[in-house]
Amino acid sequence: MSNARLMQGSEAVCEGAIAAGVRFFAGYPITPATEIVEKMSEMLPKVGGKFIQMEDEIASMGAACGASLASVKSITATSGPGFSLKQEMIGYASMTEIPVTIVDVQRMGPSTGNIFAGQGDVMQARWGASGDRGVIALSPSTVRECYELTIQAVNWSEKYRTPVVLLLDEIIAHMRERVELPDEAIPLVERKRPTGEKADFQPYHPDEDGVCPMAEYGSGYYSHITGLMHDENGMPNNDAPVADKLVRRLNTKILDHRRDIELYKTYMTEDAEYLMISFGCSARACRKAVRMARAKGIKVGLLTLITIWPFPAEVVAELAAKCKKVLVVEMNLGQLI
Repeated sequence: MSNARLMQGSEAVCEGAIAAGVRFFAGYPITPATEIVEKMSEMLPKVGGKFIQMEDEIASMGAACGASLASVKSITATSGPGFSLKQEMIGYASMTEIPVTIVDVQRMGPSTGNIFAGQGDVMQARWGASGDRGVIALSPSTVRECYELTIQAVNWSEKYRTPVVLLLDEIIAHMRERVELPDEAIPLVERKRPTGEKADFQPYHPDEDGVCPMAEYGSGYYSHITGLMHDENGMPNNDAPVADKLVRRLNTKILDHRRDIELYKTYMTEDAEYLMISFGCSARACRKAVRMARAKGIKVGLLTLITIWPFPAEVVAELAAKCKKVLVVEMNLGQLI
């Protein structure tokens, strides 16, 4: 029996979140992300989860962080202006290594802009919060990818103890496609827990992979949480070597695993003389452009980036080196290029 459904991108995000084990959502309605808020309010209570509409975007991000600290997989959703408001708490989550997923359904900006499609939050996803921090940002270009990448975003947030951004755009969020969800459940990742003596526990002492085990509140393991520079006991410490070690680890725990994180798709690139690079809804138009060019005998190929950050520089360089020219197609003034 086919499990095909006519599904909206926003709906697929919600289905993916539930499948990933998300049981807490905090958000504030904003076009074009409101459908995610509405759908999660319906779905979460049915699986024993909690939904709360907060008074603003800042509080929404804070509530999601708090729920994650309490050991619940958490998610929030917004659009560009709300994403800007969340940035301080996103930086806090990066520093304190709180797993949380942020869905940003991009619209046209700057400021309130308008509610139509845009892709102007690429740089905000990477540099919106202050300081140097490792960042993971994913961008779906199909409704099914909305489902799959939501699960992947939650998995990576738990695996690497970091906020992960799912960078949609208005077109992908609002469009409907025939989607066949996978018959088998996508494997889920659970955050690492401490196993040693409670008295010896250091909440920010990393394992060899650079990621620290995360104690569940109330489990007896003492954890001190602060947005200040801190040592491996979680206590504020402004010594230069301590700060250097911490900030570098916040980056290397992601960059050291970039080969696993960097996702992309190629289309007719084997013999391409011209390469298009795109993501999100723009990549859909590029696929048709490639077919139109090929029909005229012009050898064009397409690289669709799924992982925007960390930026997959090696695959871009490898494909670009074989081509005469490269076109970067995006709905902004050149943030990806």
